[in-house]
Amino acid sequence: MKKVLAWALGSTLLFACSNPKSADEKAASTGDTTAAAPTKPQPIEFADAKYTEIGKKHLADMTSGDIDSWMTGFADNAVYVWNNFDSLGGKAAISAYWKKRRKDVIDSISFSNEIWLPLKVNQPQATEQTGIWLLSWYVVRSKYKTGKSVAEGIHTDFHFDANDKIDRVVQYLDRAPINAATKKKG
Repeated sequence: MKKVLAWALGSTLLFACSNPKSADEKAASTGDTTAAAPTKPQPIEFADAKYTEIGKKHLADMTSGDIDSWMTGFADNAVYVWNNFDSLGGKAAISAYWKKRRKDVIDSISFSNEIWLPLKVNQPQATEQTGIWLLSWYVVRSKYKTGKSVAEGIHTDFHFDANDKIDRVVQYLDRAPINAATKKKG
């Protein structure tokens, strides 16, 4: 978790520090009042902090078990992907999965040590979509119906459509402790 966070923050700083000043910034610092040509957007820039608030509400709804409210943040065509390449396609499938999981598998869940990074991707660096991404890191503590508990660091990436609805979630977690905690005695 710390390595992923350090890499993400380092990459962000590298992009921010390696970009030269725009003509507008140079003109402002030298007192030049001639009009500068419009500048090309940076490949990645910080996005509006409102996406952090959307992410925090998302976790609060999951904590309370209010999956209907949690789902209001999703687009109808949303895709939910885990790092093991399992996925759910469509708002109805995501809702059904998490309602069943909260009702039958997870007794309680909470999130702490949250870190949020809203970004606007103007030029993809690899395979990511352009647009608004909210990167998040947090510790999740889950108690399962089996009576077992798990605490682990999770990294989640949210992509937003033009209506500020989540249309893609990519979640990185370790399934082994979750599988062990949810395994029924037999």
